[in-house]
Amino acid sequence: MFHKEGYTIIAITLLIVIAGVLATHTWVSPEWLQYLCYAALLILLVLILQFFRNPGRKSSGNLNEIVSPVDGKVVVIEEVFEKEYFKEKRLQVSIFMSPINVHVTRYPVSGAVVFSKYHSGKYLVAWHPKASEENERTTVVVRSTSFGDILYRQIAGALAKRIVNYAKEGDTAEQGADSGFIKFGSRVDLFLPVGTPLAVKLNQKVKGAESIIATREN
Repeated sequence: MFHKEGYTIIAITLLIVIAGVLATHTWVSPEWLQYLCYAALLILLVLILQFFRNPGRKSSGNLNEIVSPVDGKVVVIEEVFEKEYFKEKRLQVSIFMSPINVHVTRYPVSGAVVFSKYHSGKYLVAWHPKASEENERTTVVVRSTSFGDILYRQIAGALAKRIVNYAKEGDTAEQGADSGFIKFGSRVDLFLPVGTPLAVKLNQKVKGAESIIATREN
């Protein structure tokens, strides 16, 4: 299954591959060079298809859990001052997505979308300390019953040139549901209440909608 944001690019890639195969068969020789061209075209198609894949994921729906909004690796866990929405200290958990990860963004909690804003910006590498404040990004806040307001921020990386955000203020968010997409390498930051018990560690690999980031003690 492929994400709808990739339909146009996939169609264009298919046309390029078909045209390339026909051109190679007609004009390229010797035979070993033909096979090399065929292999290059196949690799291109596979890369595009795997980038826009959208595997089915089902969240537990547990209101006392925050799940990962994306696939990737946890690269930051620290207390920071969040300037845009909370204007106070929060616990930041950052997840880096390489170009080979699934790039679908999913809601980390269920609740009401109370804030959603797009910012144009730079394209620093996603792991740069200032990327969260200076890169192209979107900020979304979901008000949950168990954790209060949970903020997640989609951040474009050096390769990403387009962030897609479906969350609108007033929407009802369902944990694990599709909330957006980031094209070609990026990062997502989560901002949680200070003291929230975490279920992840630095450098841990996580899966969107399935891996538990944090829990609320009963």
